[in-house]
Amino acid sequence: MNDISKKFAMTRATTSATTTTLTATLGLSGACWVLAVREMNGMNMGVATQLGSFAFFCAVWILMMAAMMLPGATPAVLRYVHANGRIRAVPLFVVSYFVVWSVVGVAVYAIDRPHGTIAAGAVTIAAGVYELTPLKQRFRRRCRESVRSGFGFGVYCVGSSIGLMLMMVALGIMSVIWMIVVAVLVLVQRLLPSKAAIDLPLALAIVGLGILILSAPWAVPGLTPPM
Repeated sequence: MNDISKKFAMTRATTSATTTTLTATLGLSGACWVLAVREMNGMNMGVATQLGSFAFFCAVWILMMAAMMLPGATPAVLRYVHANGRIRAVPLFVVSYFVVWSVVGVAVYAIDRPHGTIAAGAVTIAAGVYELTPLKQRFRRRCRESVRSGFGFGVYCVGSSIGLMLMMVALGIMSVIWMIVVAVLVLVQRLLPSKAAIDLPLALAIVGLGILILSAPWAVPGLTPPM
């Protein structure tokens, strides 16, 4: 086989691996969205949401993370495939990535309880402030770079998204609306580089939401259960 044929074969193999990985990743995300929404149906009570049993929460949490995080993780998965040249390594990468998010889920279950609007507002303000910290920017930058393992990628992405995730937990962890909002924000931050013209207004909007929750919680739909 001459050099041209070898190059063509390598290109075709790379294209095939990219297509397969992209289809599988986004397809799994879509399926998890359907399952997560079905499981969360009727459970959202805003700040008064009950998490249910540990097993149930873990199952829902993993579905939520797969639905929300896989689209934004796709570029990293593709870079990993290209760097290693083996599509068979993808499952281990993805599993180790979600092990990190599973640890976060266990921590959420241990800490989160039905709470009031003051706690929700305070957490939301803290999430907005975190968006502007150097630590957040460092994690976000590392989350968009090439990584050697799913575990390392998971650590960077948790550091990048933890403020937004805690905001979702505080406002209503079983809320499909907040799940969609946070998923969109996470995806945008994974795909686009940091820009002050976008990041600053977003951070201020989150802080403003927190202030609104503290001052007029009734103005935020779905924050408190109906009387």
